[in-house]
Amino acid sequence: MTSKRQSGGGPSSGGLSGSRRPVATTAAATALILAGCSAGGGGPAPTDQPDSDRATGPVHVVTHDSFALSDELLEAFQAETGHELQFSAPGDGGALVNQLVLTKDSPLGDVVFGVDNSFASRGIVEGVFAEYVSPALPGAAEQYLIDNGHDLTPIDMGDVCLNIDTAWYADEGLDQPQILADLTEPQYADQVVVTNPATSSPGLAFLLATVAEFGEEWTEYWQDLVDNGLLVVDSWSTAYSEEFSGSVGEGPRPIALSYSTSPAFEVGPDGEAPATEAMLSTCFRQVEYAGVLEGAQNPEGAQAFIDFLLTEAVQADIPDQMFMYPVNDDLELPEEWVRWAPLADEPRNLDPAEIDANRQDWIETWTDIVIG
Repeated sequence: MTSKRQSGGGPSSGGLSGSRRPVATTAAATALILAGCSAGGGGPAPTDQPDSDRATGPVHVVTHDSFALSDELLEAFQAETGHELQFSAPGDGGALVNQLVLTKDSPLGDVVFGVDNSFASRGIVEGVFAEYVSPALPGAAEQYLIDNGHDLTPIDMGDVCLNIDTAWYADEGLDQPQILADLTEPQYADQVVVTNPATSSPGLAFLLATVAEFGEEWTEYWQDLVDNGLLVVDSWSTAYSEEFSGSVGEGPRPIALSYSTSPAFEVGPDGEAPATEAMLSTCFRQVEYAGVLEGAQNPEGAQAFIDFLLTEAVQADIPDQMFMYPVNDDLELPEEWVRWAPLADEPRNLDPAEIDANRQDWIETWTDIVIG
């Protein structure tokens, strides 16, 4: 959920509650990491290699401000590889790429995690990334590779979607909207809150969803939304946790921009069904990547960290920690996700190169229409 969360976000920073289950014990998680990280490619040295021969030194990880993994997994990586992990987070996914471009001649670190498909092509065009795609990449994740597939490794993904307070519509005796076009109808006036695409990565994802849906008529659609009482805020936390009627803030608006996973975190304490659901017809598929930074001081450690992110232990940890889907689709998901957090069957998508060529113009045009 870049992945996205507060400052551009999704559930991982919104403080949403919901029952969660551990996906691995510390011992099992460590064993999975040791097996995964030692399996060829750019991973760390085998465990039976003498300590004096192992490549060591810190690995500086540059990420968005919602990165999270279980401490025992990070500790196991450091113990096995000898690489101390150091983290810095210059902002959300958009701010992250901007900083990487501005500092490409003197990179901020060795490896980046959290570049998503709405900004990835910019970093590739600017030469931010060194060539490396992990040999541990699952076959099912190859569909997410960008351009020549040599620069970035997909790590997780999720759907940015409008969420609906189903209880609110039941109480009002009003049919729920089903598709994007419904939201411009008078019966849905003053009901929608979204985030600004200039300040929020889910806001940008939703803008891209409307471009994919309406083509050149996307500007007319947004004008119709404005005329129907659309509310725009700067952050996910404000939209979902304050203005949305279906979450902790109990705000006035029954439709809010969030993620398809959000209803799973509205499950009641006794496991009762959430009073919210995602409008799966409105989703944009967001993919988050990791990449070795060109000019990295520790490229071997950077490659090892990317391999680590694709181990089964880490992939299984991603749903509970970052509220995104792992790219390894063979893993068991949390029970709440299976029931209440499905991915969209037909998410909206745009080619990353098309996004890169038009992103700024689309944001500026959107701002003229919506903000004025």
